[in-house]
Amino acid sequence: MDSRQKIIVAILMLGTLMGSLDSTIVILAFPTISTSLHADLLSILWIILIYLLVVAVFTTQFGRLGDIYGRSRMFNTGFGIFTLGSLFCGFSPHISWLIFSRGIQAIGGALMQANSGAIIADIFPPHERGGAFGYISLGWTSGAMLGIVLGGVITTFVGWEYIFFINIPIGIVATLLGMRYLKDEVRTKAALDLKSMIFLGIALSLVSFGAVDFAGQGIALSNILSILLGLIVCVVFVWYEMRIPEPMVDFSILKNRILKYSMLAGFFLSLGYLSVVFLITMYLQGIRAFSPLDAALLLIPGYVVGSLLSPMMGKLSDRYGARVLATSGAGALILATPIYLTLRIDTPVTVVLLASGVSGIGSAMFFPSNSSAVMANAPAGSFGAMSGIMRTMQNIGILGSFVLSITVASASIPRDVAFEVFIGTKSLVGGVSSAFHYGIDMSLWASILLMGIAGILSWMRGREIRA
Repeated sequence: MDSRQKIIVAILMLGTLMGSLDSTIVILAFPTISTSLHADLLSILWIILIYLLVVAVFTTQFGRLGDIYGRSRMFNTGFGIFTLGSLFCGFSPHISWLIFSRGIQAIGGALMQANSGAIIADIFPPHERGGAFGYISLGWTSGAMLGIVLGGVITTFVGWEYIFFINIPIGIVATLLGMRYLKDEVRTKAALDLKSMIFLGIALSLVSFGAVDFAGQGIALSNILSILLGLIVCVVFVWYEMRIPEPMVDFSILKNRILKYSMLAGFFLSLGYLSVVFLITMYLQGIRAFSPLDAALLLIPGYVVGSLLSPMMGKLSDRYGARVLATSGAGALILATPIYLTLRIDTPVTVVLLASGVSGIGSAMFFPSNSSAVMANAPAGSFGAMSGIMRTMQNIGILGSFVLSITVASASIPRDVAFEVFIGTKSLVGGVSSAFHYGIDMSLWASILLMGIAGILSWMRGREIRA
């Protein structure tokens, strides 16, 4: 890696870190934000949901924008929008403005996510992309770890507004560095598919609204219809995509065996793995009565292990391909989940640390190698679109994980209690913790099934040969 490549990777890492940091930093600030802005718990949940929704819907089209107008230009624009959105978040006078500002942040985050992989594909040959994606994965895990720590510290000692204000100086510096060092080398002809983006946005919004409404008030005609209608729109989306010349998701490209199974494996692993993180946090807060900060700190060893191993695992995927490495990573994540299933009210916290460490090894093995497999096998001229599709499927999986966790928790205990457990203002010690524990166990088994599907799909991608 020459000096210019190192600078570019550092900028991309910083963008990934900022997006990841803001996906976790708000969780520990929920109680303070709720009190400060006089917000109900359903509104608080949309601080996370709006971010995940916007990123999931826009990443594919923003990758295509990078193909048309230049990936570096779109990445730098995303950093600027993300910084502006952070400013709006910090000055939010009420919850509605904060949710709107989080949407602005997410637009910037989607621009960065959709184009970072394509920039790597532009400047690195296929047999060197795994190492570069390892550093990008390092940015992601480091950001999630920093978000957990900084969210608790800043909220406790300064104020929730500053969890957004810290993005501003970093964003300004990174945008200026990006304008200097990121130069567009490749542009291709492509067309936007706004109708498909609208279909996908409506589908995901209806499913998310129905699930959150169920969590808030239980089974009702309104949330059942919302979820069913969302699933119907999903079918319409797929039908429409397969009948237009330049679709948002080009299913013909996915006829490539490696691309297809890599994309699907990434989706199912995100869906299963991230729900485990949410559920264990709720176990630590609800059943073990840890504070949100203490609960989050127990999961940090996994992030540290993942951060240290990701670059090395990415380089190994360059040498040997993604099949064995990514599948082994999925296996390690599956192995960690039964360890979590042994957790009870008196289980030593060292068990959590052990499972977290195994999870860190698994995520470091899977994500860099799976991403490099996608971009190493993407057709020339479609790097932006493929990067966007990959990120979209992973983000839909993350969104599904969040919805799954909340739905399971609210089905096993009273709904108002479930919300209070999630944001860290209530524990269930000696109360209805047995029912809550049973609900968490059932959801963990579902996560094992989803990650098992991911592992099978990962192996089915076949053997890679990288020049």
